[in-house]
Amino acid sequence: MNPRVVQAIAISPTQVAVTFANGERGVLDVTPYLAFPAFAALRDEAVFRRAHAAHGTVVWTDEADLCPDSVWDEAVRV
Repeated sequence: MNPRVVQAIAISPTQVAVTFANGERGVLDVTPYLAFPAFAALRDEAVFRRAHAAHGTVVWTDEADLCPDSVWDEAVRV
């Protein structure tokens, strides 16, 4: 199992800075997800800025979150 997200902060209208449980940090570009209906609400910058860590991943609302393994795989380490 990959390390889970312990902190998530929106840093642009499409990017989230994440910190993982093992201390690694990265930036996740969510642009590819915005084309899917499930993530349509995130096209609103005010909604996107509500990104936060919960349940080991990045979440925005009760209906919009990402797979923790996808966050780990896709985040560019900084």
